[in-house]
Order: sequence, then structure tokens, then C-alpha cells
Amino acid sequence: MYIDLDSASPSQAYFHMIQTLVPRPIAWVLSEHGNGSYNLAPFSYFTSVCSDPPLLMLSIGHKPDGMPKDTLSNIEERRHFVVHIAHSDLLEPLNASSATLAAGDSDVTQLDLPTTDFTGFTLPRLADCRVAYACELYEVQHIGRHRQALLFGQVHSIFIDDAVARHDPQGRIKVDNEQLDPLGRLGASEYLVRGKVVRRARPK
Repeated sequence: MYIDLDSASPSQAYFHMIQTLVPRPIAWVLSEHGNGSYNLAPFSYFTSVCSDPPLLMLSIGHKPDGMPKDTLSNIEERRHFVVHIAHSDLLEPLNASSATLAAGDSDVTQLDLPTTDFTGFTLPRLADCRVAYACELYEVQHIGRHRQALLFGQVHSIFIDDAVARHDPQGRIKVDNEQLDPLGRLGASEYLVRGKVVRRARPK
């Protein structure tokens, strides 16, 4: 099978890309609205892109009505955010947090997700996630005909649950990925959970 993306519509190109570029890590991003509430949203167009300084990249589209997503607006206005790596037991709330809420409504509150202090950072982290990155906005670039936002965040510190990490013989921190049990994103409504494909429809 050969697919010509030059003649495909944007939605077709997107569908073909997410079906084949798998599995993708999921950034579960906590940001703060101007009213003090916490927005939470998953993004799987996400990766690390630089080590000096340490940078993560999120690719952020628009809401169905064409307005900027709350995550982008919140980070551009307040600059700090937290990226979490969710494990399999958090699939249901992670998927639920992809629903579009009114600006200023809190996914964290609606989903009853506990938070805890992130040492040395202005924002909390999700208490149940085993890895979290304390990030500050580094740069935003806009690309493509529909002005997709590439958001670069500088990582200032990382939380790693002691239960999923150990020191190797060289003294380096080694994460046990079986214990970390990270969720992976596949195509359409599919996730990779403990090596198995699991389907969850995106909430409306």
C-alpha cells in the first residue's frame, strides 16, 4: 500500500500519520488558568528535542471552534507547566481529560485527581504519576497552513518515584520501565497498555 500525502486532505494526512507513527509517548500537561484553576490535557505529538538546555516539545492544535487550546493560552500567559508520564492505571482519567471544557474549568477538579507539591516549583504535580517534569516556556513557533503551535519547554527538574528507579553500577539513575508502566498512544482511539492494544473513544 502506498499513500500519497501530497494529495491528501489535512485530516487524512493526520489520520495516516497517527496510525503509523506508533507508539508515541503521552505528555499529560498541567497548566494554570488565570482564575487559579488547573487545566489538564494529554498530547501525543510530544518528544524531547535538546539536552543543552533540556527541552521538551509539544505540538498543539486548536479547539473545535478554532480557538487556541487552553494549554497553549495558559502556558503563554503564565509560562510554567508540568508534564506527567501516566501509567496504565491512569488510562481512564487521562482519556477523560481530552474532553473540551470551557476555559477556566478544571479537569483536575472534575476528575478528582489528587495533587501534591512539586519541590522547588510554582505548580503542583499529580500525586499518582510516577514521572513529572517541571517546565518553563522556552519558545513557541507556529508552523503549517493551520498555524500549529510548536511549544518548547525547558525542563528545570524531574520527579521520579523511588519505586520505579534505582542506581546502576556507575551510579546513574536507571528507571525500571516495567515498574513505570508508561501508557503509549497508537492510532485513532487506541492506546498501548502493558504491551496490549486497548481502545478508548475520545470523550465529546
